[in-house]
Amino acid sequence: MKGRVLIIAGSDPSGGAGIQADIKTVTALGGYAATAITALTVQNTRGVGAIYPVPLDIITQQIDAVLSDIGADVVKIGMVGEPDVVDMLATTLSPTANATPVILDPVLVATSGDALAGEGVGAAIAEKLVPLAAVVTPNTNEATALTGVSIESRDDMAAAGEVLLRRGARAALVTGGHLPGDNVVDVLVSDEGVARFENPRINTTSTHGTGCTLASAVAVGLAQGLSVADAVARAVRFVHAAIATAPGLGAGAGPLNHAHMIAPPRR
Repeated sequence: MKGRVLIIAGSDPSGGAGIQADIKTVTALGGYAATAITALTVQNTRGVGAIYPVPLDIITQQIDAVLSDIGADVVKIGMVGEPDVVDMLATTLSPTANATPVILDPVLVATSGDALAGEGVGAAIAEKLVPLAAVVTPNTNEATALTGVSIESRDDMAAAGEVLLRRGARAALVTGGHLPGDNVVDVLVSDEGVARFENPRINTTSTHGTGCTLASAVAVGLAQGLSVADAVARAVRFVHAAIATAPGLGAGAGPLNHAHMIAPPRR
């Protein structure tokens, strides 16, 4: 089966982000999701109450268990809470990064504004994981943290993407949901140039897990053999529809509708 994605990320018990959103996304788009959990979070749509890191050796064993048996066509990295986990991932994935593409979602802060990464993680990601990435998918705040580029426009987004390419990533998808405007523009920078994906902004609070969902949608596209540009285009459409049809759950930033492509059962 082509479309196997190993997801390395944190768990969100509310189901809107993290491993739970990743599994839903990969499954909805026809892929196969396997996981290695890096942290247990206590969170919901209103915020993050606590984070419990998974011991490093257990993260490593989870990755080894999946890769030695089921295997993976793509590895997707999400929440990495500690620098030693970054070091382990760099060592583990470096030998296979060319054959098994890495999609890197540099999760630093939750939609609620709560920090999800410890001190030094952003710098470690920039130094050790960005060079392994087939695609890195930061939002504008994360792109600024990784590159130092202050982002206030689409040109700034492209400039930050160029910096990420110079640091070793093969492509950078900088997402523009945090910038003001009637339209949301995501900017893909690669060796083929700059591509922009634009959609009308949806007036909603249902934005929990958008970054996780987008990165996983890109990951499964690459795992299924799509080009980077085609995988990104499908992923952007998927997320836009998932926001537009969100179920309206929770008192804060609500989850998306990851199952919008799946027909509801007939009564």
